[in-house]
This record gives sequence, C-alpha cells and structure tokens, in this order.
Amino acid sequence: MKGLRIAAAVAAATLVCTISTVLAQDKGKTEAAKLTSASQAALQKLSTTVPLAKELAKTAEAILVFPEVTKAGLGIGGQYGEGALLKGGSAIAYYKTTGASFGLQAGGQKYGYAMFFMNAKALEQLSKANGFEVGVGPSVVVVDEGMGKSTTTKTLKDDVYAFIFGQKGLMAGLGVQGNKITKITPK
Repeated sequence: MKGLRIAAAVAAATLVCTISTVLAQDKGKTEAAKLTSASQAALQKLSTTVPLAKELAKTAEAILVFPEVTKAGLGIGGQYGEGALLKGGSAIAYYKTTGASFGLQAGGQKYGYAMFFMNAKALEQLSKANGFEVGVGPSVVVVDEGMGKSTTTKTLKDDVYAFIFGQKGLMAGLGVQGNKITKITPK
C-alpha cells in the first residue's frame, strides 16, 4: 500500500512539472520588446563575465539568446524558454526552445543560454521551417566556464558555440543536446 502511495505521488509530481512546461508553450509568446530587452541584457552580462563570449560576439554572424529556460521533471521532464536572435545588437527574429527527457531525474532549474552562430551556413540551419535541433546539423560546442575563460578565438573553428549561464535550482545533468529550437512570433 505504501508503495502505491509513493508511485501515485511520483506520478502526480511528474504530471505537474510536465503540464507547467506544456502550458507555457501554449500560452507563451512574451511581448517582443520585453524578450529583446531581456536577451540583450543576458548577453551583456555573459560578455562581461566570460571573456570568450565577448570575443566571439565580435565575429559571430548572429547570437541566439535564451535569457531564461525553465526545466523541471520527476522521471519525465520538460523544458521551455523563449529568446531573441540578435544581429548587430538588434533582434531580427524570435525563437522558443523546448525539450523533453526521461530517466532518473528530479527537480527544477532555471538557466539561460546563448548560441553564437559563427558562419552563414550554421545560421541558415536555424532558419529552416521545421526548427533546429541541437545535435543535428552544424557542430555545436558547449563552452563550460573553464573553457570560456582560457580559450582564445584563434583556436576556435566550429560552427556554433553555446554558453550556459545563470543556473539556479536543483537539477543535475544540464546540457542543450537534444533541444528543439523553433521560430515564434511574439505578441
């Protein structure tokens, strides 16, 4: 009987975590001006704390910034966030990032991430109609804090560099692999 109660509690918690992410996707669509401002501020903060991000910003074709992504799960998890594609500091398009995961996981987390598209070919992959899946197409390198502070732009030759920042919460195994990025039209 006790095992049944625990299983019911786990199922209820999983449902709550997953539904909140799905509802965000349906409601979603932050106002464009707010999303632009939040994305620009997040990129500015990242550039002041990680020298490599500041250097890459100078030569990147464009930068996709998700200032806040929410990830939650208990067995089954989901994540959702909205961001702006910045070119020359101005927003030229808006995107959402979504993902689902299964396995041994519990908790919730908020974080941001920025993807530096270093060439036109990589940026073209983002514009495809069906969305962009991280891990499919151009090579994406996730830059950790140590690499971000010790690497120079002279040694970098990949298509896309992703920086994860501002992690808050209790969830292990953070990564962008497998996320789907889709264009949106904010209100």
